[in-house]
Amino acid sequence: MLPNASSRSKRRTRLWLVIAVIIAAILVWYFAFHHSASTTAVKNGGPGRGGMRGGMHGAAMKGGPTPVQAGKAEQADVPVFLRALGTVVANATVTVTSRVDGQLMKVYFTEGQKVEQGQLLAQIDPRSYQATLEQYQGDLAQNQALAKSAELTLARYKKLYAQDSLARQDLESQMATAGQYAGAVKADQAQIAAAKLNLEFAKITAPVSGHVGLRLVDPGNMVSSSSTTGIVTITQTQPIAVTFSVPQSNVQTLLKALRGGQQLPTTAFDQNGSNVLGQGKLQFISNEIDTSTGSIKLKALFENQDEKLYPNQFVNVRLQVGTLEKTTVIPAAALQLSAAGDFVYVVKADNTIERRQVKSGPSFGDDKVAVLSGIIPGEQVVTTGIDSLNNGSKVQVVTASAAGDATAPKQPAAISPDNASTGKDSGPK
Repeated sequence: MLPNASSRSKRRTRLWLVIAVIIAAILVWYFAFHHSASTTAVKNGGPGRGGMRGGMHGAAMKGGPTPVQAGKAEQADVPVFLRALGTVVANATVTVTSRVDGQLMKVYFTEGQKVEQGQLLAQIDPRSYQATLEQYQGDLAQNQALAKSAELTLARYKKLYAQDSLARQDLESQMATAGQYAGAVKADQAQIAAAKLNLEFAKITAPVSGHVGLRLVDPGNMVSSSSTTGIVTITQTQPIAVTFSVPQSNVQTLLKALRGGQQLPTTAFDQNGSNVLGQGKLQFISNEIDTSTGSIKLKALFENQDEKLYPNQFVNVRLQVGTLEKTTVIPAAALQLSAAGDFVYVVKADNTIERRQVKSGPSFGDDKVAVLSGIIPGEQVVTTGIDSLNNGSKVQVVTASAAGDATAPKQPAAISPDNASTGKDSGPK
């Protein structure tokens, strides 16, 4: 019997322990919940709740004017931009090939080098073309001598014929012979010109200025004028072009500007859209609309003196298509959106608020936006504290620094256990 009594005693002990743990957990939860609720109530009632917004609610609950920040509507010339993604392309890409047949003797460039137009790039063996030139020069000298002799004979025949001492048939035959040698001289001169041209073609020069690519043929190989492989490729990067597309709805605006001789400034930015890579001008508009995308292709030209633009580079393009002169601009933070359209809160002379519908336009700079109607220059619009406003609300316009001081959260004073009942500050005097 004793073992059974001991076992029952142990079970009762465990049961009481479980009950004590549950009661302790309930008490901890109860005090933690009430402490959090009281703390939240104190924070909500204080002036520092939620920064500017809490301060404004507090002021509104007390019946005073709501502190807000405001900006003034101004007048400015607002540029109108089109933005698109673009690709940098070389202004000219030329594959340098040989115009004569022969052995490639030497190259005078290094891969990746920048070359100027007319600079010597390679030399083809010129000896066969030099020999041909000398041969034609010899033929020319021979035919010139024969032509001279024929001319002298013709002159004598004319005198004899005038004295009726020569038959007309002989005179005409000599005239034909003189003409034949004159024609041979001209043929020789043409062959000499062609031989000189081939001799010049044996020296391969750069047709455009730019950077050369990889060498496609090594010295010692035979090259042919009929080959399409070429010796090297040159890409012209100064100037350089950027191609991009815009929606077809802008075609008439672009055509009117380009055909009227107007130059449309174009700016190229990096992929992040933060750094300017170059300033250029629109040069070309495609002669047809892409039916698959409903857009039209454009090309702008950039001087690219610092070579920040490189072929096949992706860029962000900003094209200026016009300017809105003497347009009202307001801080972008003041413009609000709703189902009924854009609106702003205007601060009237008596410091009350008027909610006013406006028609917004393009952005101006980093922090302003154009307003086409609804606002006139000089009026004040609310930029901060808008959430607590209604039409007709009373406000007090404050500066950013004053708003920050008024809404800064206050730290509660430390209370020592000894003077907790009196609320005395236990900090140093």
